[in-house]
Amino acid sequence: MGIVSKTAAAGALSLSLVATLSAAGLEKLGAPEGQVNIVAWPGYIERGETDAKFDWVTAFEKASGCKVQVKTANTSDEMVALMNEGGFDLVTASGDASLRLIAGKRVQPVNVSLVPSWGTVDDRLKSAPWHTVGGVHYGVPYMWGPNVLMYNTTVFKEPPKSWNVVFEEMNLPDGKSNKGRVQAYDGPIHVADAAQYLMHHKPELGIKSPYELNEDQYKAALDLLRGQRKLVSRYWHDAFIQIDDFKNEGVVASGSWPFQVNLLKSGGAPVASAAGTGQVALARDAEQALARFPTFDHVVELVRANRDVKLLVEVETGIRLVSYRPGRIEFTPATD
Repeated sequence: MGIVSKTAAAGALSLSLVATLSAAGLEKLGAPEGQVNIVAWPGYIERGETDAKFDWVTAFEKASGCKVQVKTANTSDEMVALMNEGGFDLVTASGDASLRLIAGKRVQPVNVSLVPSWGTVDDRLKSAPWHTVGGVHYGVPYMWGPNVLMYNTTVFKEPPKSWNVVFEEMNLPDGKSNKGRVQAYDGPIHVADAAQYLMHHKPELGIKSPYELNEDQYKAALDLLRGQRKLVSRYWHDAFIQIDDFKNEGVVASGSWPFQVNLLKSGGAPVASAAGTGQVALARDAEQALARFPTFDHVVELVRANRDVKLLVEVETGIRLVSYRPGRIEFTPATD
C-alpha cells in the first residue's frame, strides 16, 4: 500500500510521497503487478484529461507497463474513508490524514533504500513527523506547494495585502461588502489557517505553530472562524465547484490551490493569487532550500540532475517565469 502525505503549514503545503512496500521491510522489488490504484487530490496524478499540457501518467504507463487507476478525493476525511475501504495502493493524504492512516494500520512502512532519488531529498524533510513515526518511514517527501489567496482581478485591481479580506467583514475595493462573496476551505485543517492568520494579527496570543495551540489560542482561532462563517457563501472542498463559483456565482476571494488558479487563468477568467501579509506563501524550509540557488537556471539544473526528463519538459515548457530571487519563485502557466 502507499500514502502521499501533504502537510499544510496554513499557507504552505509540504508534500511527501509515501510508498509502503512491506510491513516487514522489503529488501528488493518483486515482479510488477501491472496496475497501481491511487487515491489523489485533484491535479496530482494527471494524464492530460484536465489539461492536455499536463500528462505524466501516459509516459509512466508506457515505460513501466503499469496501468494507473486514479480515484479523486476532495477532503482528507474522504481519503481516509476510501483507504479504510481498501483496494488502493497509494493515497495523496494530507498531514491531517496520514497519521490517522498510520495509526489505523491502513498503510505500511517504506524501505527508503529502494527509492532511487532518496539521496536528493532535503535532509530536513526526510524524517518529517507527518510521514515518519518511531523512526519508521511511511512517506517520501517530493515537493512543496502553496495555499494561495485567490481573488478576482476586476474587484481587486491590486493584490490583497492581507487575508483579512476573507476573515473579517469589510467593503472590498469595488465598494461592496465581502459578505456572501468569499469562501473558506471545508475541513478541520482550516483551523490552522485561522491560527496562522492570528500569529501575525494577534501576536499577543503567542502562537508559535498553527498546529500546536493551547486552549486560549484554540479558542481564538475558533472565534475567528465563527465570525468568518457569517461571510462565506460556501465552504468549498471540490476544486471544480470552486472554479464554477468564481466563474458564475460571484465569489471574488478565497483560500485556494494553484490548481484552481491555473485552470481559471488558462480559461481567461479574471483571477490571480497572492500570499498576503499574515499568511505564509511558501514553507520556510522551502524558502531556505531555494535560497541556495542564485538564479532560476540553477533550479532548472537541479531538476535536470535529479528528476526525470518528463518533469524537466514541464518546467521548461509548461510555465512562464514571472520573477525569481533566491528563496522565492513566481510563475504562471505558459500561454502557448
